[in-house]
Amino acid sequence: MESLRSDAHDVFFGSNGFQELSAFLEKKGYSKVFLLTDTNTRRDCLPVLLEHLPEAATWELLEMAPGESNKQVSACIPLWQALSDKGADRKSILISLGGGVVTDLGGFVACTYQRGIDFINIPTSLLAMVDASVGGKTGVDLGSLKNQVGIIRQPEMVLVHSQFLKTLEKRELYSGFAEMLKHGLIQDQGYWENLITRKPEDIGIADIAHSVQIKNQVVIQDPTEKGLRKILNFGHTLGHAIESYFLTAENLPTLLHGEAIAAGMILEAHLATKVCQLPSEACDQIKNGFNQYFEKVAFEPEQITAIKSLMSHDKKNAFGTVKFALLETIGGATYNCEVSDSQLDAAFEYYKV
Repeated sequence: MESLRSDAHDVFFGSNGFQELSAFLEKKGYSKVFLLTDTNTRRDCLPVLLEHLPEAATWELLEMAPGESNKQVSACIPLWQALSDKGADRKSILISLGGGVVTDLGGFVACTYQRGIDFINIPTSLLAMVDASVGGKTGVDLGSLKNQVGIIRQPEMVLVHSQFLKTLEKRELYSGFAEMLKHGLIQDQGYWENLITRKPEDIGIADIAHSVQIKNQVVIQDPTEKGLRKILNFGHTLGHAIESYFLTAENLPTLLHGEAIAAGMILEAHLATKVCQLPSEACDQIKNGFNQYFEKVAFEPEQITAIKSLMSHDKKNAFGTVKFALLETIGGATYNCEVSDSQLDAAFEYYKV
């Protein structure tokens, strides 16, 4: 697959995407082209981009600090100021080269600068390729609370190239793999069963394209997350709360997104056995599948209490009630599920064993 149409933009896979980008920029005739990186992708990924697209050397370069802790409105202010100082107008375009933090924040900066300029994403992490490449979600965190401020707006195009994966550390690669496993769990049992027999290091562009296609089929049916799109949040109600807790807790290691949602998917699979009649054998398969790739997270009782409290900020909630996306089968998900506090406690007990 060389390209995929998603709502109002194309996702290009492989080197052909750089040619398409060059032709697109020439056709549109933007007043200025800006390139946003973080310090890591400037060092590791910009040379790859220049190898395939030498003209990128003429673009105006913007840079931010790396990591989820910098996905804040405070990081947007110097970028908005830099755009203004460098003469960006509404006929300019911002291209984001980086992982999900860079593409989420870069898209938000573009959507809000002068009430909106065009933007393009070139995801460089596996997580960003299979998740942030489709759907048009842009935004920032509010303190430790994930993605509380943002806009859904589609980029002009997305370029996915597997050469960028060579720049990733093992943890980052496995973090993205967790999202691919989720795609199989919610929509494609055969895909899930294939992935759990493989190593994330062996993932290729065809696998990435399949994950993007699964997410795209959901997003096209529900672009603004009023219904079906909520199934993409399987594992994320608890996973985001876990990620937020470990982001700010003292003397605890920060968890990557995929590490947190891997734990979240095991927990929510157990909830599904109580609420959606997911067979216990399927729940055990999910648990064993993730345990191949991710170390267990140790949860103390007071930490579980704090994590449950953080769930109150989840974006799927309605009228003060926490709503979950859960599995009915492996390959089939539903949404707007409610669970009891005792069921949550039982899920954490199941996770520990």
